Amino acid sequence: MTGTSDRRALVLDGCSLTLAAIAQVARESRPVALDPAARQRMEASRRRVEAAVARGEILYGITTGFGKLADVAIPPAQARQLQENLLRSHAAGVGEPLPTPVVRAMMLLRANALARGFSGVRPEVVERLLDLLNHRIHPVVPSRGSLGASGDLAPLAHLALVLIGRGAAEVDGQVLPGARALARRGLEPLALEAKEGLALINGTQAMTALGCLAVEEGLYLAAVADAAGALTLQALRGIPAAFDPRIHALRPHPGQQAAAAHLRRLLAGSRLVTEPGQLRVQDAYSLRCMPQVHGAVRDALAHATRVLAVEANSVTDNPLIFPDEPGPGDEPGGAAGVFAPRAAAAGGAAPGTSSAGNASGARGATGDVLSGGNFHGEPVALVLDYAAMALAELAGIAERRVERLVNPQLSGLPAFLTRHGGLNSGLMLAQYTAAALVSENKTLAVPASVDSIPSSANQEDHVSMGMTAALKLWRVVEHTRQVLAIELLCAAQALDLVGPAGLSPATQAVYEAVRAVVPPLDGDRELAPDMAAVAALLARRQLPLPAAGDLPARRDGTAAGDLTTEGGPAAAGDPPAGEDPPAPGPLTTTGERPIPGGPGDGGGGVQAGRPGAGPEEVEPR
Repeated sequence: MTGTSDRRALVLDGCSLTLAAIAQVARESRPVALDPAARQRMEASRRRVEAAVARGEILYGITTGFGKLADVAIPPAQARQLQENLLRSHAAGVGEPLPTPVVRAMMLLRANALARGFSGVRPEVVERLLDLLNHRIHPVVPSRGSLGASGDLAPLAHLALVLIGRGAAEVDGQVLPGARALARRGLEPLALEAKEGLALINGTQAMTALGCLAVEEGLYLAAVADAAGALTLQALRGIPAAFDPRIHALRPHPGQQAAAAHLRRLLAGSRLVTEPGQLRVQDAYSLRCMPQVHGAVRDALAHATRVLAVEANSVTDNPLIFPDEPGPGDEPGGAAGVFAPRAAAAGGAAPGTSSAGNASGARGATGDVLSGGNFHGEPVALVLDYAAMALAELAGIAERRVERLVNPQLSGLPAFLTRHGGLNSGLMLAQYTAAALVSENKTLAVPASVDSIPSSANQEDHVSMGMTAALKLWRVVEHTRQVLAIELLCAAQALDLVGPAGLSPATQAVYEAVRAVVPPLDGDRELAPDMAAVAALLARRQLPLPAAGDLPARRDGTAAGDLTTEGGPAAAGDPPAGEDPPAPGPLTTTGERPIPGGPGDGGGGVQAGRPGAGPEEVEPR
């Protein structure tokens, strides 16, 4: 986004969702519509389910119980009751509700997975999910209770309850019973048919929703860390020679090169930086190694972005429906093409179906119904743990720079950045808070995915703990934002003591943005409001950063700071053309550049097409 928020409807087709679009729907209430081709694919797989029920086939979760109860046959007359019972019994979450943007992302992601047309649900189910999004009906979803396999059962059950008029939802700032929430917007409860309850809750959309928004925010914070570090380096009269492109060409990690280029643009034109030997031969690691550390964080988050982009467009429930009849958009040699010849040869037999009905696969006249494990959250859990470790490091190096600013033995500045030390304590406790947050991040960065605990009478004997990883990452992101806000606050105060007149043009804008929300500290005052004001500046994406294409729009939808657009003027502080290319953001699987966003107030994601462009509209096929 480079101007106002995109209010065109996002057309959901099951395979083209980007992190940018997720953020827009989650945080800015961008409207969503169902792709007509997706509707036809869903109708084809639904016909397979209805035929199976009519014939009395034994299919997991359709005509059987769930989990360890898969051997219990359910008569067709009770197929509907089975689905409602599933939602009610599995809505067993506890803890504080998930934030509204996360719930909105969950609904979008679940609708997108169902729109692929392999879940056997009616199009009406997806359309009702989109009704909740478009009418801003937000289910109340407790944050705890998911093991991350079979997917996020409890969170998704709480979400799905509202579709059938149960549970609770927030509408217009009020929490109402599900039926009343629907009625407030003129909607009726949905009557579930066979398979639909299971399809709604058997997936990874809670952990993926948290992960998408948190990772997107993390990418933004990596860019903020460059700006904060550039301010600190100038306040300490540091040496930018460590960012010379020749150094980073010899170790060409993409994130490292991006961070070094961003730091060069931030520092271009500074009169406060020094040469090697002028004041010292070289800087401490927390200054000199910013490209290596910030860049490694970028690369870790880029990997997480790629995995999350795949997961956002994946089918993660069980069993899956592969109709023989090709639907619109089916690829030659796809599921229908592979299985149809075998169906004719097998005469409609059900390979892998036990006499007890605990099916590993079954087929009828119109396609395969296969049980698998796409609901297992291991791919997501692993990268969210990785992202938490990376962002904990970003906060850790920022806290070390804060220490260098407030410690007179390291900075040469007045102790704790106050002119009247003793009577005043200055920013002493700001560093304490940063240290506390960094230390808490260390405990939160312990991987969740290495844990597993069996459930469902040991039928589900290995789980991912992906939701635990996602919740920990969310907290790490929030803490990292606070630590970077503290560094910006301390760096601005240090520059007031040094004299900010020699700042580079790019960091002068950053300094002024901080000073617009927090005045200089002339004497002791409560620090919490100052830290909160700078953190809110970051949450709104209103810190001006000289980058083109790897930063998001502001949270109010206007251009962020000195962002350039393709063919537009260079941002303040950019080096001359040809000296350094714009810092590349890490790539997604399709070669897109990530545009950050995350826990806070919204915006950003993975931009399709050229850097700096808004997400491409998904057109019906």
